[in-house]
Amino acid sequence: MPDTIRVAVIGVGQQGERHVARYTQIPEAELVAVADLDEARARAIAQRYGVPHVYTDYHDLLARDDIDAVDVVLHNRLHMPVTVEALEAGKNVYVEKPMSWCYRDAKVMYDKAKELGRMLHVQLAQLYVPGTRAAKKLIDEGYLGELYYAKSTHYRRRGRPFVDGYGTASFVNTRTAGGGAMLDVAVYHLSRMIYLLGNPELLSVSGATFQKVDNMYEDRRLSSGYNVEEFGMGFIRLAGGIVYYMEEAWAIHSDNPDHDYLYGSKGGVRIDPVVQEGGQIRSAPIRYFTTLADIEMDGTMELRQTDWRWQQVDPKAAHYTESQRHWISAQLGLVPLLDTAGIALKTAEITEGIYLSQHLGREVTAQEIAQAEPESYRLQS
Repeated sequence: MPDTIRVAVIGVGQQGERHVARYTQIPEAELVAVADLDEARARAIAQRYGVPHVYTDYHDLLARDDIDAVDVVLHNRLHMPVTVEALEAGKNVYVEKPMSWCYRDAKVMYDKAKELGRMLHVQLAQLYVPGTRAAKKLIDEGYLGELYYAKSTHYRRRGRPFVDGYGTASFVNTRTAGGGAMLDVAVYHLSRMIYLLGNPELLSVSGATFQKVDNMYEDRRLSSGYNVEEFGMGFIRLAGGIVYYMEEAWAIHSDNPDHDYLYGSKGGVRIDPVVQEGGQIRSAPIRYFTTLADIEMDGTMELRQTDWRWQQVDPKAAHYTESQRHWISAQLGLVPLLDTAGIALKTAEITEGIYLSQHLGREVTAQEIAQAEPESYRLQS
């Protein structure tokens, strides 16, 4: 196996720069090139992080034979075509979430990676936080028993990209993003639940999306062409009798419930969001609920020290603490690659189901989702 993975990044906007910066912190990753239509931006990023080669046409980057992996950090609707071209050029591909703007294109990406025997990895950051890893251990060791119900609710009071003062207009127009809160933030919590539930087959989805909160700067609404949902919810039926209920809001007149729950025959678990403390991300505890000696018990599991210990005593633990770190480690053969492509594909199937259910005004089946033509009901002027 090689000692390093030679990486190139396509798209070095705000999120792309974060990817570049993270690779510089992974000794086994060697940044070879960046590409962006904005040549001045690309050259500035390359100089800042010591990247030797800059391109404005990503095809020239893909033509290099000294690149092992390509990181695609573009608008959602560009994920599929660029990923497929990179796979066909013989590169492993890491792609920013969501996998794609629609399920149909995500399926193309997944199938192409399988066909060519290449590695495809999707940025699903919530899989690596201590709360998720701890919940996975509880599930795998039988402490929850048979899983049957899950729910996740995550609200921002007023946190829509661009129109609420941060990010770019491309986040809030279907022509570039394909969707709003469902594709920007819901995918994190959907993917975590799909992972913890074992990625069961999707049976049906009933859902709705909304754009109702009228507190918005009118100049930003008009200049961005804001036309995506700020709130989405879904009732999801999965194989094995599992039901999953989810809500996600960029903006809503509410306090913030901000929790994920999983329920099983032997116990339940609540996963709290990570918290910021002194500018640093701190591991949040998880809550475990069960019955012991015919007594109902609520337990708080503090993970900061636990996570530190896991990384000291298990040589593989550090390879599962962050998405790009895991991606490089898996390509080096140090650990198996998590099936983020399969998890992200199921996530795209669910989000597509929510959009389709909203359009049709009823529950939709997995077969209907697979046959959907998203251009006919999701893209707006």
